[in-house]
Amino acid sequence: MFAATLLASTALVHAQDLTELEAAAKKEGMLTTIALPHSWCGYGDVIAGFKAKYPEIEVNELNPDAGSADELEAVRANKGNTGPQAPDVLDVGLSFGPQAKDEGLLQPYKVSTWDEIPDTIKDADGYWYGDYYGVMSFMINKDLIDTNPEDWSDLLNSDYAGSVALAGDPRASNQAILSVLAAGMAEGGAAGKDAGEKGLEFFKKMNEAGNFVPVIGKAGTLAQGATPITIMWDYNALAARDTLNGNPPVDVVVPKSGVLAGVYVQGISAHAPHPNAAKLWMEYLYSDEGQNLWLKGYCHPARFNAMSKAGKVPQELLDALPPAEAYEKAYFPTLDEQAGNKDAVVGGWDSVVGSNVQ
Repeated sequence: MFAATLLASTALVHAQDLTELEAAAKKEGMLTTIALPHSWCGYGDVIAGFKAKYPEIEVNELNPDAGSADELEAVRANKGNTGPQAPDVLDVGLSFGPQAKDEGLLQPYKVSTWDEIPDTIKDADGYWYGDYYGVMSFMINKDLIDTNPEDWSDLLNSDYAGSVALAGDPRASNQAILSVLAAGMAEGGAAGKDAGEKGLEFFKKMNEAGNFVPVIGKAGTLAQGATPITIMWDYNALAARDTLNGNPPVDVVVPKSGVLAGVYVQGISAHAPHPNAAKLWMEYLYSDEGQNLWLKGYCHPARFNAMSKAGKVPQELLDALPPAEAYEKAYFPTLDEQAGNKDAVVGGWDSVVGSNVQ
């Protein structure tokens, strides 16, 4: 039997030790998350499910709209801080996982379902691990946009003047950074080579044409008419469509080219004030219940293939997803390709595009 102090530092808790982990987490009494909007990947239901299962643990939610870079900065800024501003857990874009590990911002932990997470999307030592993925899409306010853009090139048409926005700051948000990569791929660029630069040139043309809106797009700005076409992950767009419930009516389009799939990853802060609650959170996320709640939020969870094979995915969740053919051309950029693109986009956005997204 492990003591709570040992649980705080162990890298691998086996299923038979979950009872001890639960006791240690309940003793801590709090879990601090960051950058988890309730509409993102079904996180509202996920958080509610965790609270229902562990009512003794308060969930303290920091800055739901933060980007991946903001999450890492929150860890850096709160080293040694055991108060409510120090995040315990992170959910960041794939390229930010190795960066956080290299900086010493993460601690290792392997959930009990570790073997069902594909090797290609997890750190062998357990510092970060893939949680879910989706593809880049266009969320469209049908009250304001008569004809849907079907591909990236359509976004340059004069019909879309003052209409197109990103769902984050491309200097800090993984979602926005990968939107630029997807556009560059549609322009003929290759991931890991010149797609980032071609994506920047594409957004430069869109900005010069007056089509780009320097506002961070979300369901609210789309409904208000500030960002009638918002580029975002399909799961965010589909969830926003459900939330808006026809007011306004929303279409979600997966473009014909530049179909980019993005994986996000989980990690536990190396300076987590509540390390046992953080590990228990991970166990919940990677349980059948947690994985299916992500799928309910239109995200393909990391264990999707293994769970599907084992008959653990309800058919109604599969039926609610977009048609499978929309994903047939999806490209999963490697870590190196994402890292190179991130450097190109973050470093070149101001000088090439020159639009201050906020």
